Amino acid sequence: MAQIIIFFIFTLLSIIALIGIILLSVYYVIASLMKKTNPKHFTRIQKMVKIFVMMMIFNAGLITFSQFTASTPYIVDGNGHEIKNSIAELIELDLNGRKQWISLRGWDKTSPVLLFLAGGPGGTQMGAVRHELAELEKHFVVVNWDQPGSGKSYYAEKTKDITAQTYIQDGYALTEYLKERFSKEKIYLMGESWGSALGIFLIAQYPESYHAFIGTGQMVDFAETERIDYAKALEIAKAKGDTELIERLLANGEPPYYGKDVTWKSAVYLNYLSAYMANNPEIHNPGYNTLRDIASSEYGLLDKINFFRGIINTYNHVYQQLYTIDMRKDYTRLDVPVYFFLGRHDVNAPTVLVEEYMQVLDAPDKKIIWFEHSGHSPWINEREKFVEEVLSCFAENNPQE
Repeated sequence: MAQIIIFFIFTLLSIIALIGIILLSVYYVIASLMKKTNPKHFTRIQKMVKIFVMMMIFNAGLITFSQFTASTPYIVDGNGHEIKNSIAELIELDLNGRKQWISLRGWDKTSPVLLFLAGGPGGTQMGAVRHELAELEKHFVVVNWDQPGSGKSYYAEKTKDITAQTYIQDGYALTEYLKERFSKEKIYLMGESWGSALGIFLIAQYPESYHAFIGTGQMVDFAETERIDYAKALEIAKAKGDTELIERLLANGEPPYYGKDVTWKSAVYLNYLSAYMANNPEIHNPGYNTLRDIASSEYGLLDKINFFRGIINTYNHVYQQLYTIDMRKDYTRLDVPVYFFLGRHDVNAPTVLVEEYMQVLDAPDKKIIWFEHSGHSPWINEREKFVEEVLSCFAENNPQE
């Protein structure tokens, strides 16, 4: 980590120095021409150059300082005192040669370990999970992982080189690190949206490492999901007479999409469906609190920028690689208990596909838990019930270690 920060600082300062040299060179050329002929203009240019250079140095320092001071808050009791034997860490790991960040939070560092897999690909929910699922920290060491190409781990790998296998390899490496550090034979796994698919990939390939898995906003068939979402958005737009949206959808055509505009074309119907769910009175606590999440102390200023770059760039590159995956055909046998937490009003990840998957899935235990007042994010929409159900499901698979 220190080497990367030092490299970043020197690179940034080198760029600033180069720009400063160029500006000063231009300044002296202009000065030599204007000093004698127009002293007032010379003085004005001199001040502008100095102000610009000072602003750049200040901004570089501010960014660097924010990256150094990013942290996750201590676990405290009702009186604000740090809880004995708790854990609250924000650390960088080397996973298969890729530098990546995780947060570790729990009231008791000897508790079972729960790894949360964020949505995306390219999404970071380190701040969101801390805010929404703080109750889980009383029962688990909750681990949040900024995957390659997202948030604090945006530079872990070049975007063009990230594949689904990258996430599987690094997810397993992280799992092994957690098992060794906390002296566990197995850990618990939870994934939302894209993370729910990654969770299936991991338990399918490394079942010996996991007690049980919870998938929420569960993805099953990526290409069919996009077609269903597109059709649903078109149906809603027609019912509302939303001509502009209809025209945009028809102009883009039916997904799946490929190329450099996957993010932007998909956003047309995905954002529309998100707004539709946010306005559904049956869904409690709808939507993400993006401003709160991005302002979380875990993110420095550069991380905040990469919060969005991951959603745009990494998603665009990786998502189109997933269209051939269909859990109903590719992952019908899993040797780990599997529980799907589904929002009754989810129009982003079609629940009918999960029900079909359940029909063909062979697992030691499997169950769908419905959340009647949720959309795509039961862990946000009904967080109290969500925590209760997590404890219930994982209690069934809680051997003493």
